[in-house]
Amino acid sequence: MTPTGAPGDDARTLAAELGQAVGAAVTVGAAGPAQDAAGLPGAHAEASRCLSALRALGHAGHGAALADRGFVGMLIGEQADLGGYVRATLGPLLDYDAERGTELVRTLEAYFGEDRSLTRAKAALHVHVNTVVQRLERVGRLLGGDWNSPARSLEVQLALRLHRLTPSA
Repeated sequence: MTPTGAPGDDARTLAAELGQAVGAAVTVGAAGPAQDAAGLPGAHAEASRCLSALRALGHAGHGAALADRGFVGMLIGEQADLGGYVRATLGPLLDYDAERGTELVRTLEAYFGEDRSLTRAKAALHVHVNTVVQRLERVGRLLGGDWNSPARSLEVQLALRLHRLTPSA
């Protein structure tokens, strides 16, 4: 449990510093902040779930909070924040589309919905294939070059589906 609004950052720092001090991997699951003493049991339980998830996912020697664990954190967390997950995963695209009237989110939905086929995505969107390519390049610049890696694309696809359920995110 941490008194800050960034328990994941604190957990990463603590895992690194303790690991260096003891000369062994230290895994830290974090939660918080608790609003008062009554919130401590819940924060402790969340930190314990996070620690278990880190170990189960092969992240021994690291520190994190459930919010850092993407959809896993959302699924095992006490209070699922679907809108927060969508915003954390797709925020740059949602903001870009809102500011510029573009359709990056819609393009991603078509791309994944058409099994990553540029040809079928362009047909679904009624645009030229070069437009799809350019939009996906923009997605890469906004989300990072790993957006299409297996693990990250799973996160993105889940966020896209949740976005349909929580359009205000």
